[in-house]
Amino acid sequence: MAHPVIVGVDEPASAGEAVDWAVDEAWSRGTRLHLVHAWLWEPDQAPESLDAPAARRSGEESLRVLAERAAARHPEVEVSSGVVDASPREALVALSAAAGLLVVGSRGAGGFRGLLVGSTSLHVTAHASCPVVVVRAAGAEARDGVAVGVQGRDPSDELLAFAFDSARRRGLPLRAVHAWSLPLVLGPGHALPPVYESGHVEAEEQRLLAEVMAGWQEKYPEVPVEEDAVRSGPAKHLVALSKTHRLVVVGRHGKPEGPVGRLGSVSQAVVHHAHCPVAVIPSV
Repeated sequence: MAHPVIVGVDEPASAGEAVDWAVDEAWSRGTRLHLVHAWLWEPDQAPESLDAPAARRSGEESLRVLAERAAARHPEVEVSSGVVDASPREALVALSAAAGLLVVGSRGAGGFRGLLVGSTSLHVTAHASCPVVVVRAAGAEARDGVAVGVQGRDPSDELLAFAFDSARRRGLPLRAVHAWSLPLVLGPGHALPPVYESGHVEAEEQRLLAEVMAGWQEKYPEVPVEEDAVRSGPAKHLVALSKTHRLVVVGRHGKPEGPVGRLGSVSQAVVHHAHCPVAVIPSV
């Protein structure tokens, strides 16, 4: 059987949508679902009054409730669960090595309700070795398709494979987004670049996107594809599309030494502000 879908949970009230999304995904993949609760707090977060046995029992009860919820939603999916004696960050990143997909809620275990995305969820998307889906809200049935951000002339095979497979399994169209901008024009005292005609640049960017997508459309002929080469900031356009799409897929291209690990600025912005689940795909 394929690698499992693993979902990190805290209390049932905040993890229900992530569990629903994860069990739907496990069902569509034909694989099992594993729910994990990591109950140890980070050293700088642990309250002085922390009752360790009670915290562990609370996690076990949350797992029981959420595992029953998942099993009721898809009785044919094998559902397992377990409490891990580690911090959520450490546990989920370690488990990602054996997962086909890792699913987390947007607030994240140990997060704060006022934040759009919890620190645990951001850390996991930046460091996990498998794709991670951050679920803020369940995708509405009326939403149309999967959107994927395509960057540059050599996009990640892992990124496009995930996007096409997600669309195929859901019977949805795929919108491939390639955002571009005119080259920077320097001011006095600098060598000026050639004069650019925006119409020519747009045509070239559209041609580039079509070349990238051609081979993938041959691999997935059943997936309708819309190519969207737009003069816009990539994060801004993908966030706008998240209002009408079921899933947004982005790559992870940031530098390991950056403030959010390997999560680049575009991926981070989309994870923070999207209105639908976001899949973050690491490059091999």
